[in-house]
Amino acid sequence: MTYNPVTPFRRTLDAAVLKHHSRTQQDLPPSGVNKWEILRELAAARTAFDLSDRDISVLQALISFHQATLLGGNDPDLVVYPSNKSICERLNGMPCSTMRRHLGRLVQAGLLLRRDSPNGKRYARRYGSEKTAFGFDLTPLVQRADEIRDTAETIRAAQEQYTRLRETVSLMRRDLAGLAEYGAELRPDLTVWDQFSDLAILTARDLRRKLPFDALLGIETRLNAALVAARDILEPQETAVLSTTESLSEQHHQNSDKDSYESEQTNITTYIPEVPNKCTSKEDNETPPALPDVEQDHKLPRIPLSMVLATCTELQTYAKGPVRHWHDLVRVAETIHPMMDISPTAWEDAKTAMGPEEAAVVVLCILERFETIRSAGGYLRSLTAKANLGTFSCGPMIMALMRRDAA
Repeated sequence: MTYNPVTPFRRTLDAAVLKHHSRTQQDLPPSGVNKWEILRELAAARTAFDLSDRDISVLQALISFHQATLLGGNDPDLVVYPSNKSICERLNGMPCSTMRRHLGRLVQAGLLLRRDSPNGKRYARRYGSEKTAFGFDLTPLVQRADEIRDTAETIRAAQEQYTRLRETVSLMRRDLAGLAEYGAELRPDLTVWDQFSDLAILTARDLRRKLPFDALLGIETRLNAALVAARDILEPQETAVLSTTESLSEQHHQNSDKDSYESEQTNITTYIPEVPNKCTSKEDNETPPALPDVEQDHKLPRIPLSMVLATCTELQTYAKGPVRHWHDLVRVAETIHPMMDISPTAWEDAKTAMGPEEAAVVVLCILERFETIRSAGGYLRSLTAKANLGTFSCGPMIMALMRRDAA
């Protein structure tokens, strides 16, 4: 008859040890547990069991003394009995005092049990067909395998959710910074852009630290409100109709897809609604005056080059080098417009009406939606006609692409 001792040799007994000993009365999993698999799951869930990576390393060395890969099942013998010297050798020379401290943490966590002999030594003896071993019992590790797996899965899901939220906050911060820069150029009379820019800067500073999940949720809420406010200013809800005459409607149908770039149909002088938060002065509540026409000898587009590069990603396929300046962008457009069946005449007319830089932005925007536009050359000519009337800006085209990417 074999008796399993409860009290450790020359160590005090506590409630945790008694609780873990009571669990050993449960049956082992009939199919057994792969010791290396459960060790990986425990490493992922170690924080839930109040363990460190060094504790897991000690447990790894300890279970390596068990010859079988599957623990439990048809083999109920789960006691290993290496000496302290043997364990430290497998831990690459870890001090014995440090190793014993980590073993104590594993016992307190309920993953090991001490089966101490009368003199505290670890050994095994056979009495006929019966074997009695004194050392460390791995039974709790096997019995708690399902609990360890579930805990590891929960922690992985929480980590994935945190990573996705952090990525979302980072992207929202980048969009808010770009919209604030664009809005400051388009509507410099509004003071809200400084607040949006400050929020983006403060968010970037906060993201340098590992924030709690609740703090990230709060930042996401503030960024989302700011983005909605910025888009309400830059993208009015009511979109002006491109044309009211049959001839203009017919021309539009001939040159491009009717639904392509719905936002560029909006005149840049369209009334912009009041900012949702209290960031405007009395003058801001009045209808803003129409913006002056873009000079032909010409100004740069009122949109950051960085926003164009971030939105029109197809140009990287045709660029021979990095695009750092507006003239680099024009050079790329010069290369690709013949490939899009845009005639040299249409390209030159667009540069004359819009300026080379804005014409290049338009060509790259058409490239992004090339599959949905029936005739790129005809579409460019229709936009050139609007530019000649002073009713065209490439900004809404970029905003339309940003909405498409965010969808």
